[in-house]
Amino acid sequence: MGSAKNKSSAARTARIEEMRRAERARDRRNRVLTVAVGVVVVAGLVVGGVVLLRSQSEDSGSAASDSRNPGKFVAGADGVRTWQGELARNHVTKSVSYPVEPPVGGDHNQVWMNCNGDVYAEEIPDENAVHSLEHGAVWVTYTSKADKADVDALAAKVKKTPYTLMSPVEDQKDPIMLSAWGHQRTVTGADDAGVDKFFQTYVQGKQTPEPGAACTGGLAK
Repeated sequence: MGSAKNKSSAARTARIEEMRRAERARDRRNRVLTVAVGVVVVAGLVVGGVVLLRSQSEDSGSAASDSRNPGKFVAGADGVRTWQGELARNHVTKSVSYPVEPPVGGDHNQVWMNCNGDVYAEEIPDENAVHSLEHGAVWVTYTSKADKADVDALAAKVKKTPYTLMSPVEDQKDPIMLSAWGHQRTVTGADDAGVDKFFQTYVQGKQTPEPGAACTGGLAK
């Protein structure tokens, strides 16, 4: 009788020990699995963070590049100031800090302002206008100090000249200015001889980075 009890007790003890071994093995597997999952998650976060930082750095660099590019205007005998320095041509989605106002080139929005003799009554985004300059347009700008008769006469000239556009720019230093890619000059009024000469030289002129590119089908404001 005692022998049977001893056998039963030994069997129960063996089963308990077997269950304990199985539980310990299961715990080890769970710990290994948890560690493996943690490593994968951490690696994913690290890779994602690197990609995000790189993307932000590239985007930020594109948007701010023009403000860091060294360069300056050099005035010519004809009154035209020519930009000496690099003018980037990247497409960006953010606003750009240009070194001069109005700008004469640099990073810009991927959509150009319509410049098929378009006259805008309100200020337009620099980033879109710069794209128009890249296509060979001349941009006529004026402030509230400009004589209304001159503004009206210049608007009439722009309306009949493809690859030109006109808009107010209150922050520019002179009442009436003409800009092309990499070139700019001030004029005294609509009858200034420099107006016709600037148009003849720079409307689809040699300075144009993308000659023949469209001046329609862009942004109209």
